[in-house]
Amino acid sequence: MNFPGKTLFALALGASAVQAAEEMEEVIVTADFRQTELMRSAASVSVLGELQIEERGAQHLEDVLSAAPNVSWSTGASRSRFIQMRGVGDLEQYAEPKYYPAVGVVVDDLELGSAANAGMLFDVSQVEVLRGPQGTRYGASAHAGMVKINSNAPTDTFEAQLSGGAGNYGSYHYGAIISGPLGETVNGRISLQQNQGDGYMQNRALGRDDTNSYDEVTGRARLSWQPGANASYDFALFSFNSDNGYDAYSLDNDRYSWSDQPGDDAQDTLAFTVRGMWQLGNANTLQVVATHLDSDLYYSYDADWVSPELCARFTCSFGYDTAQEIFDRDRRQDTIDIRLLGGAETLVSGDLRYVLGFYANRNDEDLDYAYPSAWYGLYASASSYETERYALYGELEYGISDSLRFTGGMRVERFEDDYRDSNGVSEDNGENLYNGELSLQYSLSDNTFAYATLALASKPGGVNVAASSQYAFMSPAFQGFMRGNLRFEDETLFSRELGLKTRQLDNRLALRASLFYTTRDGAQLENWMWDEGAGLWIGYLDSNSDADAYGLELETTYDLGEAVQIFANVGWLETEVDTIRTFDLDAGDFVSKRDREQSKSPQYQYNVGVRALLPSGFSATVEAEGRDDSFYGYYHDGKLEAYDLVNASLSWSNGDLTVNLWGRNLGDEEYATHGLYFGADPRDEVGAFSNQSYYQLGAPRTYGLDLSWWL
Repeated sequence: MNFPGKTLFALALGASAVQAAEEMEEVIVTADFRQTELMRSAASVSVLGELQIEERGAQHLEDVLSAAPNVSWSTGASRSRFIQMRGVGDLEQYAEPKYYPAVGVVVDDLELGSAANAGMLFDVSQVEVLRGPQGTRYGASAHAGMVKINSNAPTDTFEAQLSGGAGNYGSYHYGAIISGPLGETVNGRISLQQNQGDGYMQNRALGRDDTNSYDEVTGRARLSWQPGANASYDFALFSFNSDNGYDAYSLDNDRYSWSDQPGDDAQDTLAFTVRGMWQLGNANTLQVVATHLDSDLYYSYDADWVSPELCARFTCSFGYDTAQEIFDRDRRQDTIDIRLLGGAETLVSGDLRYVLGFYANRNDEDLDYAYPSAWYGLYASASSYETERYALYGELEYGISDSLRFTGGMRVERFEDDYRDSNGVSEDNGENLYNGELSLQYSLSDNTFAYATLALASKPGGVNVAASSQYAFMSPAFQGFMRGNLRFEDETLFSRELGLKTRQLDNRLALRASLFYTTRDGAQLENWMWDEGAGLWIGYLDSNSDADAYGLELETTYDLGEAVQIFANVGWLETEVDTIRTFDLDAGDFVSKRDREQSKSPQYQYNVGVRALLPSGFSATVEAEGRDDSFYGYYHDGKLEAYDLVNASLSWSNGDLTVNLWGRNLGDEEYATHGLYFGADPRDEVGAFSNQSYYQLGAPRTYGLDLSWWL
């Protein structure tokens, strides 16, 4: 972005003038095999830098994702850790293992998978949002897209920062960073932060306002070593510990719950990454990346949502249950990625460069599940699930002319899984998956770049864990329906995309646009059924239907004078599922729904605003964001309503000290980020146990004051 005031904006938010100048000239995308300038990358990519993170007072990934077009997310937990892009993505997690969500989250080189609650933004340089399949590079880990969080690297000069902040709803955070040389060839960086808050719910049964609280500690340590001109090594340690509450739903769809056993959403993750890079002659580079992740994940909630206090105040049919649902996971992941990059540094006419690689991924998960209930007794099970992935991949780039180049990529994966549980269910599977990409890129001028890309991506099938485990307890009609759905098959996604990126009006206008059309064969769609006779919720992935989507993404900035910048990010999306068969709660029967929109697929999304430099070291930002309504499931026709929010910030800086006053959802609009549909309310006055829509609400008006001091 050629924004003359961007340097001062970055200074006002704690970045150095050098970093700001580099960002003003070019933003670098790191998620591909080779780093690429954003305006020359052959993909629909949003890059959210430190500026946007600081403007929003963002602590977690969920606080900034709404700035990227055609990106949605699901809560169903204390944090929004499941992401949908262009209508494709997982919605929630209960018993099902989800190592490979359709949209992956990566911290530097570490794949988080179902541990994505750890997507914290302290000491992060930028967030890259890549829409569309990234199959050649990431395989099944980025079936529909990828979010890559880049932490700040060690510096070769000493720097240190103290930061902190406080806001409404009892929120506060504090952290420290120290970075610099440890020797002539070694640099190091350590950062540590704690982030706490009471959450936005009040529990009437317990008289508490912190049952949906968050308490998160993030630690990062990075070491870079360059012993010579032809070799470099990087070591990273990542730690995340959270002790969050989970009490997010209300019988009246407000911020007052009646649960007497509020849940927990706790995570203890320790991971490390080792990267080595060696220069082999003038034209070849060998890269090796190895990672290890160990996560303890504990998730529970009050399954009946009520308490004796509620039924003492109101008349409750059948009294109340005391049910909880508890998921206690121990997950381990090991990966290694070895690749050789070679060929020319440039891609003018006749130049050729390539990538050859091998990838391996092993995941093991042990789950202890419990459902203690006064009405149904205690149901408990234990399971283990192991998966292995091995892949060979390659990419070839060729300069057809000085302005036109071709890229072709291929990835072949072998996927194997093995599931066992205490109910006697035993399943194993093996299949080959194929990912590929063909792309033409054309430089119309120094300021205008266009591309056309075809991409094929595959996502493995597997066992429907909960349904298989519950099968023996289901009513006969549900057993008959689920007999052919205890496994789901692999999904194939085919994407066609056209893109244009340009700078105009003396570089004051920057525009990125993409058109896409996607088809999904055997679309893996999350579905639920309520078996009243057995008292079971049956969750499963249905792969019996096809789906398609098409739409547009547009991102633009315009420098209006020397001190004002206008920005606009817009997404348009049309989706359709051919046919999905499910049990309709209101009809009390199995039905087929045809030509339905995909879940979490609003037809429009937008993020627009203005940044302005003010006198005496001040700067300000005002932005609006919103989206259309969207379905949140297939077993009903409930929707999340459309909404529009206003955010703003006012910052002051003298270069070393930064003060940032921020606010989100300043209009205090009530909106939902996730939904459920069933009979939960026992009160006679509302029609006891009648089917209703229940919503997990997004954050209300929040505001805070952040300070950072560079030493």
